[in-house]
Amino acid sequence: MKEINKIFYKILLIIFIIFSINSKSLGMVEGKTDAKVVIKVFSSLTCPACANWHSKIFNQMKKDFIDPGLVKFEHHPFPLDLAALNAEIILRCHVDNKKRFELLGKLYEKQSFWAAGSDINKINDSIKKIGSEIGLGEVEMENCLKNDSFQDEILNRRIDAQKNYKIEATPTVIINDKKYSGKVDYLKFKKEIEKNLEKYGLFK
Repeated sequence: MKEINKIFYKILLIIFIIFSINSKSLGMVEGKTDAKVVIKVFSSLTCPACANWHSKIFNQMKKDFIDPGLVKFEHHPFPLDLAALNAEIILRCHVDNKKRFELLGKLYEKQSFWAAGSDINKINDSIKKIGSEIGLGEVEMENCLKNDSFQDEILNRRIDAQKNYKIEATPTVIINDKKYSGKVDYLKFKKEIEKNLEKYGLFK
């Protein structure tokens, strides 16, 4: 009887995990959801320039504009390789949006640790190790990596980005209708954000 109960609970756990995966939203948004000023960032998690942008630009932008609720910030996946794709999948494995952004920061911070090498199994293990730091379980992450709908959604978003926004490099930043790529300092982004906020009477 005890063995039957164990099997039953295992089946329930598997059903719960599958349901959780299928019910997850792949969007990653911070700030005011209905803001007039929207910042879209298209990046690959294995891209060193993206890690640098996140550290030097995003964190300051978050402090000045995102946390005060002045803008809406959107992280858009644009994976350049399989390692980046799998990292994006693990990133979206957590149901809590705040935890996702926490993991995003950790993946960029520890990029040299997990993104090196060509053995995808070792890379996946390193990504999962970082994922465990925010409370993701081994079984949950394995199921996310095996979920074709996650992979298809992320790759379709990349295709849409190329088609709709002509994304050719990472990171690419779009502030409302203005697109930036390559090396851009924070003051230039700040000026553009403030100009858009002024247009709507939200900044003086």
